[in-house]
Amino acid sequence: MKIKTRFAPSPTGYLHVGGARTALYSWLFSRHAGGEFVLRIEDTDLERSTQDAIDAIMDGMSWLNLGWDEGPYFQTKRFDRYNAVIDEMLEKGTAYRCYCSKERLEALREQQMENGEKPRYDGHCRDSQCSHTEGEPHVVRFRNPLEGSVIFDDNIRGPIEFSNQELDDLIIRRTDGAPTYNFCVVIDDWDMEITHVIRGEDHINNTPRQINILKALGAPVPEYAHVSMILGDDGKKLSKRHGAVGVMQYRDDGYLPQALLNYLVRLGWSHGDQEIFTIDEMKELFTLDAISKSASAFNTEKLQWLNHHYINHMPAEEVAVYLAWHIEQQGIETRNGPELKDIVKLLGERCKTLKEMAQSCHYFYQDFSEFDADAAKKHLRPVAREPLEAVRAKLAAITAWTPENVHNAIQGTADELGVGMGKVGMPLRVAVTGAGQSPGMDVTVHAIGQTRSLQRIDQALAYIAEREAQA
Repeated sequence: MKIKTRFAPSPTGYLHVGGARTALYSWLFSRHAGGEFVLRIEDTDLERSTQDAIDAIMDGMSWLNLGWDEGPYFQTKRFDRYNAVIDEMLEKGTAYRCYCSKERLEALREQQMENGEKPRYDGHCRDSQCSHTEGEPHVVRFRNPLEGSVIFDDNIRGPIEFSNQELDDLIIRRTDGAPTYNFCVVIDDWDMEITHVIRGEDHINNTPRQINILKALGAPVPEYAHVSMILGDDGKKLSKRHGAVGVMQYRDDGYLPQALLNYLVRLGWSHGDQEIFTIDEMKELFTLDAISKSASAFNTEKLQWLNHHYINHMPAEEVAVYLAWHIEQQGIETRNGPELKDIVKLLGERCKTLKEMAQSCHYFYQDFSEFDADAAKKHLRPVAREPLEAVRAKLAAITAWTPENVHNAIQGTADELGVGMGKVGMPLRVAVTGAGQSPGMDVTVHAIGQTRSLQRIDQALAYIAEREAQA
């Protein structure tokens, strides 16, 4: 049997963390088995579905590099197919027209709730339609079995059973002629030959209804795997208050897609004590029976730890590709400075996100006219003039501009003056970066370049002279 899975989001909002994890699990399961992965947009909710949400889903999937083999399919473009099946079901008697008014259904619901019963359709029109015509307003309902049970073996949770008496006759076509979500899903899974449905646990109650419709159609029933929800740090369902906005927000915040995928795969799945997984390792090792039945808690600190790991362990050239987007967002022109891969190597240990890295690298590319006030007050004092003049002379005399020669110039200045490296390094750091923090001075000065470093030292000396004049 060829394995075929699908990810089927509704475009009523962004691709969120839970949806991304479901997509990843479905994608990994198909890839592990050498199967196929389908992307399907379930846009039957015409009032809430938007093009912006569709774009966000597609952008999120592309950024995460979760490529699909078929699709994207759109349910709104398949209404003719759904309605053709419904018409066949009406002819065969596996569906029927229901003419019950909204008022009758509301009264029935209120009465059932007063009696402490579960609200459900009472089958009023199931076998009695003699006083109605097809032209009257009506819905179409699925004729659900009245006896027996629906039992399915969930790949994560084991056997699950629902009594058919608990399931009412589901509406499969509305009064306006539009087929309903639960019915569209069934036809899509059938037509697209989906073998395994991996989705959130909130769909468990839909599963017996969908299985009964598939059986009524004589269609194969896929296997199901329902993944537990993701909780916030406070134990409550993950929501916007936990920062759980769209997946693309994680890109905007400076996370690498590899780090997010690694984090998401471990949010409910495990392979021994291993924490770091490459995509190839995920595809090789992923199985549904290793998914936990318990809810998982989202931990932003853990995600940051993973992101920091990937920044420093992925090839710098690969990280630089993602950093370029953040550099562009910062409006930094990089033609007159070091290559971005060098920035990754310089700032990787200090920065947990690419956004932080982009915000921290301005001084490698952009000149400045003002120093950080606190750093200048502390380190650009009159006493710093002599070390700066001395180190400037040595830097100016370098003919082969290498980190080693820059280091020797700084160390040589400290040795000649008989002072610690800090007496030279800190004034130099503020002079060339404008602030009090940076990577090591040898690599920083080297990356900024000889001409620009000398110009900035001159600027710092002018600042010190002005300060002396005002004293």
